[in-house]
Amino acid sequence: MRSLALLCLLVFATPAYAAAPEQHYLDLRDRYIAKFSKAKENDETFKQHDAALEELAGVLRGLVGPVTIKGLPADGKSNVDTLFKGDSGFGHLDGLGFASEGDKMQAVVTTTGLLKHWLREHREDGMPQEIGAAINSDRFYYQAIQDSAFAKYADLPVTKPASASAAVAVLGVRGNGDLKGAPHEIGVVAIQGEKVFFLAATDAVKTAEIPACEKVWKQMMARKPPQDAMAKEDQAMDAYTKCFAKEAPRQSWFAAAVKKAQSQLDLLPLR
Repeated sequence: MRSLALLCLLVFATPAYAAAPEQHYLDLRDRYIAKFSKAKENDETFKQHDAALEELAGVLRGLVGPVTIKGLPADGKSNVDTLFKGDSGFGHLDGLGFASEGDKMQAVVTTTGLLKHWLREHREDGMPQEIGAAINSDRFYYQAIQDSAFAKYADLPVTKPASASAAVAVLGVRGNGDLKGAPHEIGVVAIQGEKVFFLAATDAVKTAEIPACEKVWKQMMARKPPQDAMAKEDQAMDAYTKCFAKEAPRQSWFAAAVKKAQSQLDLLPLR
């Protein structure tokens, strides 16, 4: 009986123990957020803030382990780039961030545990709560990195590496204003064991607008009676991107976009 009780304790204790390093990171991050969100902004505060981000990056390196992504720096930094709640860019995906010069290529490496926690934190923003649904949504690509919005235009059918449990690729447009236009950013996400890899490349491929979808856009924008302008444009954009996703596989540039997405997956250490 005593052996059975001990076994039960071990079974129930194991998940908590496994999550302890991630919880340590989250507790540390939240303490720093509370501290800096109340602090008076000055040179000393900013110095302490930078030190806090480096400390968080050190904890993340221990969680994620060594990471080598072709074409990106060897040492990752905290993808959370501000601990001041309310700042632009607050709430990025917790993980190690890597970026090329000019941020033409950016990557985040995290754990499934931290990703699930982050999804819960963004529930009220409309973020899907299941990992598979999240990494296929424009919300994920918008809120995980950078400070600019992202519109998903199409899925790119990549071949999942044998060692990965999931791999997806999307084509879209990122920006702070009008998101309608020929998409050129490709984002890929792969999951291997407890590691999650996200790689985004701007100006990754040349595409073109699709006449049939332009027609859909114009018809939606011409609808009367007019709603409020922003709502009408949002509906037109939704119809436009749905049309684009349907028509994209028949376009001459689509094969090149899929090939580029596959090459981005090949940059990740998934073998």
